[in-house]
Amino acid sequence: MRAIWKGAVAFGLVNVPVRLYAATGEHSVALHQVHETDGGRIRYRKVCAIDGEEVPADQIVKGYETDDGRMVVLTDDDLAHLPLSTDREIAVEGFVPEDQVDPIMLGRTYYLEPDAAAIKPYTLLREALETTERVALVTVALRQRESMAVLRVRGDVICLQTLLWPDEVRAAEFDVLDADVQLKTQEQTMAASLVESMAMDLDPSQFTDHYAEALEAVIAEKVSTGAVVEHAATEGDEEGGDVVDLLSALQRSVEKARQARGESPEEPDESEAKPAKKAGKRRAS
Repeated sequence: MRAIWKGAVAFGLVNVPVRLYAATGEHSVALHQVHETDGGRIRYRKVCAIDGEEVPADQIVKGYETDDGRMVVLTDDDLAHLPLSTDREIAVEGFVPEDQVDPIMLGRTYYLEPDAAAIKPYTLLREALETTERVALVTVALRQRESMAVLRVRGDVICLQTLLWPDEVRAAEFDVLDADVQLKTQEQTMAASLVESMAMDLDPSQFTDHYAEALEAVIAEKVSTGAVVEHAATEGDEEGGDVVDLLSALQRSVEKARQARGESPEEPDESEAKPAKKAGKRRAS
């Protein structure tokens, strides 16, 4: 895998340099639009809708169309002054219970790989998330967009999963659902019985993309029988900072959080401190 982003997870005064990798990738049979008679790829020119002229790349900028049909032209200079964080930082805003994250808000998933020198604070964060059964709510700038996200544990790795903003989740407004439906006890019992009779454990490997398999078979048959068209080819960060003294940083972070809530700082009782459990291998969840 190739890292698509480098930065650091910042929680309290602890900084964990990490690299970000796409955790998923959809596989499909890539089909192109081609000329039926000779198999040539169909290319698209970028043409102005007003004068019909082809527009070179250096003259293309972004624009926003208003409700009344007018166009707001945005230059690179306009966009450069927007408050998008350029810091390579995954900022932890807080830790929330896992069940408070509605699955409908979940977006893309990425793996976080720590630097070799940051494996201890990375492991500490991973263990803390598992022990408390919470996820870290974070903000991060990815692909020229600021996103909310959560850090959660999957096996031995910490995943970053982006979240949709609240106004990006549509309301389910279906009048038909307001109807008063009367269900008989026997109907409910039979429905529950059917669910129980079809109960199973999730094993995605049991399922197959039959359409993709059939399409690949059609393509393979055409190749084997010579039903192909021969034609000439056409053209077509620095790592994060050093990890600070971990225990000291954690203590100062706790004190800072308590002071922010108006609580008096407390000294940790070392006599009551329990030894950390040794991190072991886990099964992917």
